[in-house]
Amino acid sequence: MTRIISATVERWPVAGAFVISRGAKTHVDVIVCSVSDGAREGRGEGTAIYYEGESAEGCVAALQSYTGPLDRQALLTHMPRGAARNALDCALWDLEAKQAGVPVWQLAGLAAPAPLPTAFTISLGDPAKMEADARMAAGRGFALLKCKLTGEGDRARIAAVRAGAPDARLIVDANESWHDMDIAAEAAALEALGVEMVEQPIVHGQESRLAGVKSPLPLCADESCHTRADLDNLGDFDAVNIKLDKAGGLTEALALARDARARGFRIMVGCMLGTSLGIAPAALVAQGADWIDLDGALLLAQDRDGGLALRDGLLQPGTLWGQPQ
Repeated sequence: MTRIISATVERWPVAGAFVISRGAKTHVDVIVCSVSDGAREGRGEGTAIYYEGESAEGCVAALQSYTGPLDRQALLTHMPRGAARNALDCALWDLEAKQAGVPVWQLAGLAAPAPLPTAFTISLGDPAKMEADARMAAGRGFALLKCKLTGEGDRARIAAVRAGAPDARLIVDANESWHDMDIAAEAAALEALGVEMVEQPIVHGQESRLAGVKSPLPLCADESCHTRADLDNLGDFDAVNIKLDKAGGLTEALALARDARARGFRIMVGCMLGTSLGIAPAALVAQGADWIDLDGALLLAQDRDGGLALRDGLLQPGTLWGQPQ
């Protein structure tokens, strides 16, 4: 009989600091959940969605008190979406792979994962700092950079990033900060600097602000889209950013990707800060995505042993999670 055998918080230092419009982080606390059938063990990792009020300790408490069925489909109705359900769902996938003797991608009916051209995040800073960070990232082989913005001075920041990485593809994350701005005009100015997509310009709950906006760049919903239930409310968004912690696990994330594509949305797959144990399941959803932003473990001072390796700007499939014994 499958049971939860542990749920713990682990703290992992960030390399330097991770800075967005909401503040800076020097570490990330992740939730690690382990399940067992008595002979085999599966593990999953989640990162609390802090901007929704989640905490690592609260997620662990939710897992420790969970008494519902340990079945991935049942979790969709017995647990709310979020990092706790993500950690448990991914642990169940990992256990099932070991029980079946096949990798998770095969269990899910997917093609074997290929190396992924992940973006590298350029944290929010003054133009000179972002230019230097962009130059360093391009030197490491990253061909796609994701730049954090704040709604003030963004054009100067992106001009500096372009100077630091003239050949890189650029996407930007406004993190809900373009409050009263002319979104179409701002997007046009960034398009002239080579930006190809804008993530979450408006505050979640104000999706109606995009009605009639003629943006020259696709607008991608992040905070505005968590699960399939949100697809009806996305109005004039062109794409969705799928994150396993928002969706509450690989099971819902795969279903969200399928339904979003069927409705004509373009797909981005992103992540919270976390180790490769949390990134590996997301890499399965990211196969074939339009934009991939799975650098969460690359932003840490160190990763788990056996973590996903980076080679020539490509995230390589690993053996840390979802493999048969």
